[in-house]
Amino acid sequence: MHYALNLRTFFYSHYFYLGLRFAAGLVGVTLISLQFTDLHTAMTVCIGALCTALMDMPSPLRHKFNEMSASVLLCSFVTLLISLCAPLHWLLMTMLVLISFFACMMVVYGKKSMPLQLATLFIMTMSMEHSMTATQSFIHTAWFTSGAVAYLAYAMGISWILRHRIKQQVLAEALFELAHYIDIKADFYDTRFNLNEQFNKLVRQQSVLADRQQASRDLILRAHLNAKDAIVVQTHVCMLDLYELVLSTHTDYAQLRLHLADSPVMKTLHDLAWKCARDIESVAYDVTRKKASYPEITYGPELDAIEAELAALQARIAAGKPEQEALAVLRAQRNKIRAIIKMIGELHQASQKAYATTPFWVDADMGPFLSQQKYELRMILSHLRLDSPIFRFSLRVAMAISVGLAVAALLPYAAHSYWIVLTIVIILKPSFSMTKQRRTDRIIGTIIGCVITAVVLHVINSMAVILAMLVLATVATPTFIYLRYRYAAVAVSIMILLQMHLIAPGNNDLIMERLVDTFIGAAVATAFSFVLANWEYQSVPRLVRGVLEVNLRYMQASFDLLQGKGKDDFAYRIERKRLMDSLAALSSALVRMLDEPASKRRAVEDINLFIVQNYLLVAHVAALRAILRRHVVELPTEPVNAMLGISHEQVVRTLSQALDPQAAYIQAQPALETAPSADAVPWSGWPLVQRRIRLLQADAVKIIGYSQTVLRNIA
Repeated sequence: MHYALNLRTFFYSHYFYLGLRFAAGLVGVTLISLQFTDLHTAMTVCIGALCTALMDMPSPLRHKFNEMSASVLLCSFVTLLISLCAPLHWLLMTMLVLISFFACMMVVYGKKSMPLQLATLFIMTMSMEHSMTATQSFIHTAWFTSGAVAYLAYAMGISWILRHRIKQQVLAEALFELAHYIDIKADFYDTRFNLNEQFNKLVRQQSVLADRQQASRDLILRAHLNAKDAIVVQTHVCMLDLYELVLSTHTDYAQLRLHLADSPVMKTLHDLAWKCARDIESVAYDVTRKKASYPEITYGPELDAIEAELAALQARIAAGKPEQEALAVLRAQRNKIRAIIKMIGELHQASQKAYATTPFWVDADMGPFLSQQKYELRMILSHLRLDSPIFRFSLRVAMAISVGLAVAALLPYAAHSYWIVLTIVIILKPSFSMTKQRRTDRIIGTIIGCVITAVVLHVINSMAVILAMLVLATVATPTFIYLRYRYAAVAVSIMILLQMHLIAPGNNDLIMERLVDTFIGAAVATAFSFVLANWEYQSVPRLVRGVLEVNLRYMQASFDLLQGKGKDDFAYRIERKRLMDSLAALSSALVRMLDEPASKRRAVEDINLFIVQNYLLVAHVAALRAILRRHVVELPTEPVNAMLGISHEQVVRTLSQALDPQAAYIQAQPALETAPSADAVPWSGWPLVQRRIRLLQADAVKIIGYSQTVLRNIA
């Protein structure tokens, strides 16, 4: 379950804060307008505020101002344009289709542009119902813009006051997702769970975690100017270091299960991981409450139990039983878990101390860590071609809206025909899987919302109770719109129907009309989801090659770091982030593909194995780094660097072959033939390093096979 859906954390999440901010601003702007204008004008002002509120998301202040200002300008322009065209039906219909097309083309700018696209299409559908003269159109647009500007000023003021609080909430969300990631890893020690299924869960959660960590970076690393900001920066950096340690805990779980299946130590390892997850959650919980976090969980009994099992294994080996492999794996896990527990302690400490300066890389350019977005017209122009998925999506929406308008014109009632168009706009998304999920949520949410509203209006006569429910629905709509859309669909149906009941209480068919329009809009959107569709398998070759290219750069940065060639790990962190982002994009595409018709799925198992092997490559690098850190005092630098150099050449050569579509499949080569042997360099960490490098090289070879199989099957 998502952390924000838990009552213990819901009221401290940024989702709930967004709902409160949204509702307070919307109601406040409307009530102030009613003091100076009539109800009709106040509703126009309210809709202007609503369109701007759709862009009110956690963002750096400068970005938020730019994004919301763009909404004010674009939505005001669309309002004026549609109002001027409304008297001429043919011109209005033409303009609706053209605006729909260009609004959808804004998807080219990425996830951040989706609310702006929705706001544009929303005001387009709301404006098409009113036929006005030119003078009335300008006056109407002026009132609309005043509401939009009022909400912009309000939102910027609140965001400035709460700027540090929002950073804490976004950081806490990333910590909660890291805890969930560790919960999944804990189940690797439970023999009731299938290892392959656990890997699949882990990779999916890694995609979610990468997204939350990026949101945290974008807010926290852009501006950290005071002591309070320094706390969240240090906590954020500790979280990333902890994440790398968690990655390094990947081991031969099959070997552990084989040799220790009947031993209580497997449950002990599971319990230790579970406790680590709860410990991280406690930090996140305190961060959301603006409190310093202190350790409350003890790990002593579990660590003692592992030491006892290690001693028992050592005794059995001395008695001649072949359990050296299990001993080595368990001892390595013990060391990694101790390092994780220590890092969690540092995470607690990071939340306690207000640093005089931000503890981060001096004079480092944070740009590579942050989301970069340029809103240039040439980006849209470059996608004006039939093979562009975004161009096809835009055509699909424009055609669907045209059909929706035609169907609405045939209905016996026409008071709310824009509901059909609005339903199409909300349901029809760039990918089939997103459309499918949104359609289900929209239909179920609307049915529940209509039933609740019908019961309320039939049973309750108190105006105070109805107004209270209206305010509650207004808070719930933005709270759940990015968290659980089905709940938002329930809330928005209640909100709209109660508003219309208060404005025009005599319409008894309102709820039924709402249901019929929703079903019609959903049917049209479903039909057009197959028109000019862009199936996920078509983007997979590009994403696979992207992973391979980033992986090459990541391996270069990794071996430079492991061999001590750089002054810090800045370059390594950048490439690790890029690799995780590219894997997250491929993983998301795979998840969406599984929601598509069976005939449109390609190489599902091979894509999954390719993702897992790349993930394992990162885990082996993290493990190597942890080993070298742990043995830094007695480390024989020259022999280790020689071995790493040989491995680096082979891994890079292997991954380079994976990028060459003409490359023949290569066989795994004997690892480290010319590297110094353990006998030549008596060092306790030598076998661990050699084992990890052999695994790393073997996984690089497997990546070739899976990548070529994926590309071959899709082609």
